[in-house]
Amino acid sequence: MEKGGLFGSTAGTILAIFGVFALGCGLAGSRTVRLALTAMVATVAGTALLLVPAVISTFATPAIGKAYLAGNQDVMQLEFPASMSGAFLLGLLLALVGNVLLGIAVWRSAVLPRWAGALWAFGAVLFFLLGVVLGQATTGSSRPTQTAGALLMAGAAAWMAWGSPRPAVGAGNALR
Repeated sequence: MEKGGLFGSTAGTILAIFGVFALGCGLAGSRTVRLALTAMVATVAGTALLLVPAVISTFATPAIGKAYLAGNQDVMQLEFPASMSGAFLLGLLLALVGNVLLGIAVWRSAVLPRWAGALWAFGAVLFFLLGVVLGQATTGSSRPTQTAGALLMAGAAAWMAWGSPRPAVGAGNALR
C-alpha cells in the first residue's frame, strides 16, 4: 500500500511540480509572463504544502489502521495540530488559484493552444474544489471529480506540449 501511494500520489505530485515549471518556462516569452510567473509560484507553493498531508496519508494512515486492527483502539484518538489543517487549507487555496491563473495565462498567451488553457483551469476547479474540498466536506475522502480533474489537466498538458511552437530548423542550438 505504501509503494502505491508513494509512486501514485507523491511521485505524481512531484511530476506535477516539474510540469508547472515547464509550463512557466513555456510562457516566459509570452505576453502573459507576469501572470504566468505569479501563477507558477502560487501553484508550486500550494502543491508543495500539499505534500505534507500526502506523505501522512501514504505512510501514517496504514500504520494507524494496522495498530487499530491489532487491538490498539487508542490509536484512533490521534490528533494532528491545527497548524497542519492551516497548511493544508493554504496549500489547497494556492494550488487552486495558481492553476486557474495558469489556465488564464495559457488562454491569453497567444503562444499555446487557447482552449488547452480553459481545459486546464476547468480541470483545476474539478480537481481541487469539486474533488478535494467537496470530498473532505462530505465524505472525508476523494471524489470522482478529483480523478476527472486530474485527467482533464493531463489532457490539457499534453495538448499544450503537442501544440507548443517548435524552433525552426537551422535556427541554432540554444544550448551551445
